[in-house]
Amino acid sequence: MTTHPEVLWAQRSSDSVADKNIVWLTVNVPDIDETSLQYKLTSTDVSFKAESKTDQRAYAFSLPLFDEVDTEASLSKLSSRSFTAVLRKKALNTEYWPRLTKEKTKPPFVKTDFSKWVDEDEQDGAPLEEDFGGMEGMGGMGGMGMGGMDFSKMMASMGGGAGDPSGTGDEPADSDSDDDGPPPLEDAEPSA
Repeated sequence: MTTHPEVLWAQRSSDSVADKNIVWLTVNVPDIDETSLQYKLTSTDVSFKAESKTDQRAYAFSLPLFDEVDTEASLSKLSSRSFTAVLRKKALNTEYWPRLTKEKTKPPFVKTDFSKWVDEDEQDGAPLEEDFGGMEGMGGMGGMGMGGMDFSKMMASMGGGAGDPSGTGDEPADSDSDDDGPPPLEDAEPSA
């Protein structure tokens, strides 16, 4: 018996730059057995079938795409946590596809990938992530937070943590840190 995997999707559109006219698909199946992987992309459909070595289950889906894609310019990548594909939309257009599939009702296993999603009216200013064999448009934020701030670098430059000017991660026992809590009641001054 096969199970539908979780499929996350996001997109970008451009009427002039083909590399920015893409659909991301992330199929969340951990520890895919490479010998069982069957991925087929046509200009109008995408299908996937694979077994997970971890849970010994078979996963599969087939979706008719909303519009045509360029199979030659599309890429795919297998990692230990998922299978990812970047589908190049065939028609250059500034408007997003209204949905991933031709079907008006979204399959329950297909979800929006909010880590990659950018609203249509904000996509020109949004950077595409890079780490998919040199192709723009793939990858995670790599420690990046809101507004492009790298919080891991920021914390390291601050010395490791609040109240730790030495950067060692250890506060001295007699530190005047605000983390000591309120003073004991017997030390409080009575008010007049």
